[in-house]
Amino acid sequence: MSTPAHDPLDDPLARERAHLAASRAALRAMREDVEALDIRDVTANWVNAEVLAHQIDERIKALADLSDTPLFFGRLDYLHAPGAEQAEGAGGERFYIGRRHVHDADGDPMVIDWRAPVSQPFYRASKKNPMDVGLRRRFGYTGGDLTAYEDEHLSDPAEAAATSKLLQQEIERPRVGPMRDIVATIQPEQDEIVRSGLSGTVCVQGGPGTGKTAVGLHRVAYLLYAHRERLARTGTLVIGPNRSFLHYIEQVLPALGELTVRQATVDDLVAHVEVRGTDEAAAAIVKGDARMAEVLRRALYAHVTPPTEPVVVVRGSRRWRIPAYELEEITAELLARDIRYGAAREALPQRIAHAVLVRMEQAGEAPDDRVQDAVARNSAVKAAVKAIWPAVDPAKLVLRLLSDAEFLAEHAAGILDEDEQKTILWTRPARSVKSAKWSAADAVLIDEAADLIQRTHSLGHVVLDEAQDLSPMQYRAVGRRCTTGSATVLGDLAQGTTPWATRSWAEALAHLGKPEGAVEELTAGFRVPTDVIAYASRLLPHIAPGLTPVASVRENPGFFEVRTATGAADVVDACALLLRNEGSTGLIAADARIPELAEALTAAGISYLAPGEETTRETRLTLVPASLAKGLEYDYVVLDEPRAVVDGEPDERTGLRRLYVALTRAVSGLIVTHAAPLPPQLAERNA
Repeated sequence: MSTPAHDPLDDPLARERAHLAASRAALRAMREDVEALDIRDVTANWVNAEVLAHQIDERIKALADLSDTPLFFGRLDYLHAPGAEQAEGAGGERFYIGRRHVHDADGDPMVIDWRAPVSQPFYRASKKNPMDVGLRRRFGYTGGDLTAYEDEHLSDPAEAAATSKLLQQEIERPRVGPMRDIVATIQPEQDEIVRSGLSGTVCVQGGPGTGKTAVGLHRVAYLLYAHRERLARTGTLVIGPNRSFLHYIEQVLPALGELTVRQATVDDLVAHVEVRGTDEAAAAIVKGDARMAEVLRRALYAHVTPPTEPVVVVRGSRRWRIPAYELEEITAELLARDIRYGAAREALPQRIAHAVLVRMEQAGEAPDDRVQDAVARNSAVKAAVKAIWPAVDPAKLVLRLLSDAEFLAEHAAGILDEDEQKTILWTRPARSVKSAKWSAADAVLIDEAADLIQRTHSLGHVVLDEAQDLSPMQYRAVGRRCTTGSATVLGDLAQGTTPWATRSWAEALAHLGKPEGAVEELTAGFRVPTDVIAYASRLLPHIAPGLTPVASVRENPGFFEVRTATGAADVVDACALLLRNEGSTGLIAADARIPELAEALTAAGISYLAPGEETTRETRLTLVPASLAKGLEYDYVVLDEPRAVVDGEPDERTGLRRLYVALTRAVSGLIVTHAAPLPPQLAERNA
C-alpha cells in the first residue's frame, strides 16, 4: 500500500475504491434515468399506462443501491483475445463481478452481473482449468466500504492452490438479521447446480451448512436472468416449510435484484378451506399416502351415471331425439379420453348438441355453430348433463369420503384396508364444509380433488425447500404447480421429522411427477463448524444409514461445549456468555420447555425474539421451539435438553432427526446444556 505522499491512484486499493464510487454513481444515474421517464404520450390507454408504470416502478426498485451490500465482490482479468469457444467479449479484458449489471453513460459495463457467462470463471476457474483467467481478485468489505483485496494468479500453481482468506472470512462472517445471499462465495459444485438449465428438474441432497437453500434461491435468480421473458409469462414460486422460514430467506432474491418471485408454504397452496383441526399421526400418514389419489378419482367418477332415457330437444315445430344408447356412447368416449372431470362435463352438452345437428343436416337443414350453442343450452340437454355428469364440489367430495363409511369402503376397496379406512374416518361427521374441522392433510386431499375436476395452473419453475418432510400427496400438490415447468427440490433425508418423511429422492421425484429429475449431493459444509458437525454426525447411523456425513471445510473449528445444567438459570447463563460475541444467538429447546425458558430469560432481563422476527443490534437472541428450527441458522446456539427434544416426538427415530436439526443450526459455536442424561446415540463415535 502506498504512503500518503504518493498519488492515491498508485495505491491498488485506492483505485478499486475509486471504481466502486464511480460504479455507485453510475447506478444512481441509471436509476435517475428510469425515474425521469415520461410515459404520458407513449401509451394507448390507461390500462397500458398502468402496466408500464408498474414495470417502471419495479425497475426503479431493482436498481436500488443497498449501502451496506457490496456492489461488486470480485474481478477477473482475462489473458487473451477470445476464441470462438470463449465467452463473448472476454478478450484480455477486465471485468468486475457483482450482484447486478451497471453501465456508464456510454453504455460500457462497469459491473457485470454474476449470472452472465463472462462471470462464470469467477466460480469455476482453477489451477487445473484457469479458463483463460490470469488474475482473480476478491474484495473484502466492512459494511459497504471496500477495505481489502486478495489476488489469485491462476497461472502460478502455488498461489492458485492457496486457500482464500477473504473467502473464508466471508463464509464465517457473523450475521444479524435474515439470510443473505452467497453470491460472493458460491463454490464450483454449487455453481454447476445454480446454472443448470431451465428444462430439467434438479434435486439437491445436502446436509446442514452445505448451502442447499442458498443454491436453490440463486438458481431462481439465474433462471430469471437467462430466461427472463419466458418466466415472466409463466411465473416462479419458492415453497418453504413455514412462515418463519420464508421470512428468514425473503431478502435474498431482492438483494439480487429479483422482486417478482412469489413465496408460499404448501398449506398456502392448498388453502381451499380453513384449517382448524389436526390429525393423529396414523390418520395423517394414510391421508398423505399417494394411494388416496386413486380413492379420490374413483369417488369422483362414480358420480357419472350411464343414461337410461333419451334426450328430446324441441326447436320450433320439430323434435329431435337422441336415444339412450347414443348418449351412453358419448359418455363412454369422454371417459376414455381421460380428461379432467370438469372439462368432460363442459364438453358433454356440446357433444349432445352435435348429435342433434347431425340429425338436422340429415333432414335437409343447414345449422351453424350458433345453432349448436343454442341446442347445448337447451333445458332438456342441461337436464341430461346434470343427470349423467353432475357438478361436484371438491370439498363436499372429501367431506363425504371422510364422513360416510360405506362411500369410503366402496371407493377404497382393494386400495386401503379396513383399519386404514377406520383411521381416516371422522368419529363425528361434520354437517357441512364450513362447519368441518379440516386438517392440513384434508386440505391437500381437497386440492387433489380440485385438480381432478379442473386442471391446476402450472408455473415455469418451482423451488421446493425442506422437501424431505412432505407426504406423497403434498409432493403431488407441488407437482401440479409445475406440470409444464421444472423444479428445484432441496432437502436432507437425515432431517426428515414427520412420520411420513421422504425415504428416497427417487420416490419423491416420482410423486412430484418429475421421475427424470437429476439428484445432486452437496457434502462440503461451509456454515457448520467442524467440531459441531462431527458431534451431530454421531446420529447419522441411527437416522439415515448410508448417507454421506457432511465434511466441514471451515478453517475455524468453532466453539463447542457440552455442559451439565441444574436448571433454567444455567441455560440463561450459557446464553449470556454467547451474547458477548458478535452476531446472533439462538436458544433451541423442546417445544414443551419454551414457556419455562421464556420466563427465565425475562427474569434475567434478557430480551428475546420469536422465530421469524428480525434480530437487531440490540436484541440478538431468538427463542426457538425445536419444531420450528429447521432451515434457520444462528452464529451461536444454546441447545437445551437434547433428551427432551427426542422425547417430544412420536417415535425415537423422528426425535433423533429433530435433535440432528437442532444441533446443526450453529454457524460459529454451540453449547449443549442438559440435566437429564444425553441420548446414548450422542455418546457413540462414528467409525
